[in-house]
Amino acid sequence: MQRRIKWLAVLSTAGMLLVLLGGALVTKTDSGMGCGRTWPLCNGQFMPTQITPALAIELAHRLVSGAVGILILLLSIWSWKNIGHIRESKFLSFMAFFFLVLQGLIGAAAVKWGQSDFILALHFGISLISFAAVFLLTLLIFEVDKKFKAEKVIIEKDMKFHIYGIITYSFLIVYSGALVRHLKASLVCSDWPMCKNGDFSLPANMYQWVQMGHRTAAGLLFIWILYAANRAWRNYKEQKVVVWTWFAAATLASLQVLSGALIILTKLNLFVALSHALFISCLFGILSYLSILASRSRKNEIMYRAEREAAAGRMDSVI
Repeated sequence: MQRRIKWLAVLSTAGMLLVLLGGALVTKTDSGMGCGRTWPLCNGQFMPTQITPALAIELAHRLVSGAVGILILLLSIWSWKNIGHIRESKFLSFMAFFFLVLQGLIGAAAVKWGQSDFILALHFGISLISFAAVFLLTLLIFEVDKKFKAEKVIIEKDMKFHIYGIITYSFLIVYSGALVRHLKASLVCSDWPMCKNGDFSLPANMYQWVQMGHRTAAGLLFIWILYAANRAWRNYKEQKVVVWTWFAAATLASLQVLSGALIILTKLNLFVALSHALFISCLFGILSYLSILASRSRKNEIMYRAEREAAAGRMDSVI
C-alpha cells in the first residue's frame, strides 16, 4: 500500500510539472485560442477535425491538466486517509486539488470571456501553489519511512525570516515573470543585464519597465538566496536536510538566472524559455519545503528541551 501511494505521489508531482510547462508552452506559442472560444470542447467539437499547431498544443494542455487533476484528487484522498496524522498533510491535500481546480477555472474563463494580461499572469502562480502542495505531500509520504532526517529540525528566528521572506518575494518574482510573457515584453530589451547595449538609462516605456523590473527583482532574489544558503552552510552543518535543501535552492536560483539571460541572448529560444519555467517551479517547491521545516521548528525545539530536562532529571535521580 505504501509503495502504491509513493508511485501515485511521484506521478502526480511529475504531472503537475507537465501542467506548468504546458501552460508556459501555451503562452509562449500564443496557443491560448487554439480551441477558439469554447471550453471544455475544442472549437465546439469533442474530437476536432481540423488540427492546427495551436489547437494541438492547447488541446494537449487541457487533456494533461484533466488527467493530472484525477491523479491529484486520488492523491489528496489517499493522503488524507493514510498520513492524516501528520500535521501538514490534510491542509496540503486540500490546497493541491483546490488550486488545480482554480487554475483550470481561470483558464476556462480566459477562453470563454477573455482576461486582462494582469489577471492571466496569476494563472502560472496559482498552478505553482498546486505544484508546491503536491511536491510537499510527496516529501511527507517519503518522510514516513524516514528516508531522510527531517522530523527534528530546529531553525532559528533569523533563518525563519529569510525563509518566509524569500518564498513570499519569490512569488512576486513569479508573477512579474508571467506578466513579462503575457505582455509580450520578453524581447523589448535586446541586451542583458542592461536593456540596450550596456546603457544605464531608465526604461523608455511600460514594457521595458516590466522587463527590467523583473530582472532587477530576480537579481535581488538570487543574491538573497545565496546569502541565506551561506548562513545555512555556516550555522546548520549538523542539520544536513537544511544545508542540502538550501544548496538545492542556490543551484536552482543560479540556473534560473542563467536561463533568464539565455532567453534574451537566444532571442526567446523555446527550450530555454521552458527551462526557465521549470527551474522557478522547482525552486518554489524547494522553498516551500524550507517553509514546512521552519513551521515545525518551534514544536521540535519544545520537544528537544523536554527531552533534555527529562534526561537531566534521570541523571539527578541516579546521583
